[in-house]
Amino acid sequence: MSSELDTSAVDLDSVYTLESSEIEAFQANGHVLLHGVCNSGEVATYRPFINAATERFKGELPPLEERDTYGKAFLQIMNLWQRDDAVRKFVLAKRFGKIAAELMGVPAVRLYHDQALYKEPQGGHTPWHQDQYYWPLATEGIQTLTMWMPLVDVSFDMGALRFASGSHTDGFMGHIKISDESEATFEQYVASQGFPIACTEMKAGDATFHSGWTLHAAPGNSSNSMREVMTIIYFADGIRIMEPDNPNREDDLNTWLPGMMPGELAASVLNPVVYSDRD
Repeated sequence: MSSELDTSAVDLDSVYTLESSEIEAFQANGHVLLHGVCNSGEVATYRPFINAATERFKGELPPLEERDTYGKAFLQIMNLWQRDDAVRKFVLAKRFGKIAAELMGVPAVRLYHDQALYKEPQGGHTPWHQDQYYWPLATEGIQTLTMWMPLVDVSFDMGALRFASGSHTDGFMGHIKISDESEATFEQYVASQGFPIACTEMKAGDATFHSGWTLHAAPGNSSNSMREVMTIIYFADGIRIMEPDNPNREDDLNTWLPGMMPGELAASVLNPVVYSDRD
């Protein structure tokens, strides 16, 4: 666990005020970019802890050229909130949870899990995919989303996210995990449906929020700098667990909803309420 974090000047429970136009854009497009969700001082405070935890738990990896497409896309370290005290404060911040709840239009949200997603210099592309293909959550409409926050400025050549705007309205698009197959299948689908592609450079502390059904991807990192990104996945409090219908959802049920069964409320010990408007 990390050393005690001085939070006297860092209040991540303070409110980030959303504009109605931003909520409407998220609902319509399935994603939205919000500037300055964390300021430079907040990023400077938490970045060393997130970087250290990512380095500590990444384990031994084969050389980049020996990995498959998914392995080349990024370093992926999950559930850091349970392993590091400082990262826990970041992940459970009410500021982020409130944004998630307001964008989805729900009174309360729970944590699904966090992920550090670090795209190495010369790291490969992230294929088109839907996140919720992996999640055994029985949802209606937009009841899941991911916050994607870079800890460094992200230019286009570092692997900025690409979203297929409006694709979330099509819902589940098949049992296709992130892979060369998903890249080919969804690239063709995006083109055939004429979804506008949104992609933008971001400053450290900006954040995108996207629905679990929104098709998204990222090019490779052709720069010489690490693309450092912290992500947090939320779901609406009160949704239930679905019967897993693919091996990845079965794995997720066992990993992120331990001890829970299909049909039960999604509320394991790993899924605390991060924000409620009743608090």
